[in-house]
Amino acid sequence: MKEGLISKWHLNEGDTVNQGDELVDIETEKVANVYESPHSGVLKRKVVPEGRSVPIGSLFGVIASKDTADAEIEAYVEQFESTFSVADAEEGGAIPEVVDVPGGYIRFLKQGQGAAVPAVLIHGFGADLNSWLLNQAALADSRPVYAIDLPGHGGSVKDPRIATLEDIAQAVIAFLEAKSLSSVHLIGHSLGGAVAAKIAAERPALVKSLTLIAPAGLGKEINFSFIRALVDIDRRKDMATALETLFYNPALVSRDMTMGVLNAKRIDGAVTCLRAIATGCFGSGEQKSILRDQISQLPLPVQVIWGQSDRVIPPQHAQELPGKIRVHPVEHAGHAVQLEKAGEINRLLSHFIDQG
Repeated sequence: MKEGLISKWHLNEGDTVNQGDELVDIETEKVANVYESPHSGVLKRKVVPEGRSVPIGSLFGVIASKDTADAEIEAYVEQFESTFSVADAEEGGAIPEVVDVPGGYIRFLKQGQGAAVPAVLIHGFGADLNSWLLNQAALADSRPVYAIDLPGHGGSVKDPRIATLEDIAQAVIAFLEAKSLSSVHLIGHSLGGAVAAKIAAERPALVKSLTLIAPAGLGKEINFSFIRALVDIDRRKDMATALETLFYNPALVSRDMTMGVLNAKRIDGAVTCLRAIATGCFGSGEQKSILRDQISQLPLPVQVIWGQSDRVIPPQHAQELPGKIRVHPVEHAGHAVQLEKAGEINRLLSHFIDQG
């Protein structure tokens, strides 16, 4: 992302702000999203008005304590704007890389450094590593965080023989081994949740903790019409309608998000692979792999996060899990809850993995 449009302010200057409050709507070339306040205080200054686009990394507002003087706010804004460089912000951005694994290659994006246990983010069916664009940096303050493209997706190998949950999990294990990642916090969304759970069940020594976000693998039901739509649709308007299924608030589906999904399908072999994976994992219109018992017996911390308005996989699949598994329902959120409620999800993720 290079630029964001401030489309709507939810608060006025002088309003009290609590951490997690909806502060402003931002539209980027990837996704439209509500920005939740990272701090509590008073909204002292709207630096960027509604309707204006600014480079990513720009200062768009100032939150401070109630007694902070206006002159101090002015000085802060002037200092930031005099030192902020678009070139520096872009240089600081991570660039996706590719690592060879047996049978192909995996594209990944690494952010963050430090000695803390690394985290690995695994996206869902039909998506790519950009599924985590609002989450990865928030987790990377004190640890390396890797977002990967699953086989058949994004910039990873396009091989229709990698089609079952077992096949995909083995490819991710190969990635972990290629990067010498021997103990990680695995975080998976949707199909990526089932992949993460499969890895934890088969190779628990590789996994420090497991977070499953609206995961496959806990029950048979799935919105197979949505799966077919991701594979078959090639028109922008129809794809936009299909992508609205992912969200509680359908307005979050931007034109650029829609075109990004369509353009990814135009890569040679992409549709063939998606169709093979859909058959391999959901071929009868139901989920083929149910990992509920294996997840319940894992000797490691597990949490499940689910948007309560999920229209792809029923959130009821999280019911009756063992009490040792922490279940976090998220209101007013759909299947892509990590995008729709990024601030809340980032807090849940950070708290959970920081404990490990």
